Amino acid sequence: YPTWKRTLARRARESQMKRFCRAQAIQRRLEEIEVTFRELEQQGIKLEKLLRDENESPAAQQTQWTNQLLYLVQKKNNLMSEESDLMIAVQELKLEEQQCQLDEKLRSYMNKEDALKTPEDEKAEQEILKQLVEVVNKRNVLIQLQEEKRLSEL
Repeated sequence: YPTWKRTLARRARESQMKRFCRAQAIQRRLEEIEVTFRELEQQGIKLEKLLRDENESPAAQQTQWTNQLLYLVQKKNNLMSEESDLMIAVQELKLEEQQCQLDEKLRSYMNKEDALKTPEDEKAEQEILKQLVEVVNKRNVLIQLQEEKRLSEL
């Protein structure tokens, strides 16, 4: 087993582990966001009830509750934005994994000597190459989407 093949296999395992760790971190953060959404929703409900029920409250108190409600809405919007970024990251991870798998398949066909390749092998190699280009294009679209989102937030 040549050294370069071992090196490629090791790098592939390392990148797979990195993707797995990133996916776990994203999943944890999505769960945290969900919990925070529920908490914000409960706080918002309490504030809305206070604003509706306490018409005799001082204007300063009502202003404070309104400001707190607006702060909760802003916080929720920020979490929704972060959640959308994380969902894009999940899609990107899936495409990255798919790209690595296609790379491995393509490499196995390309490492085969041309004289030993059957017409089916050549057809499969072309199909994998086509799929690889599609995956790269999808990843490019996601990156452009993230960039547009970032620019619009600025």
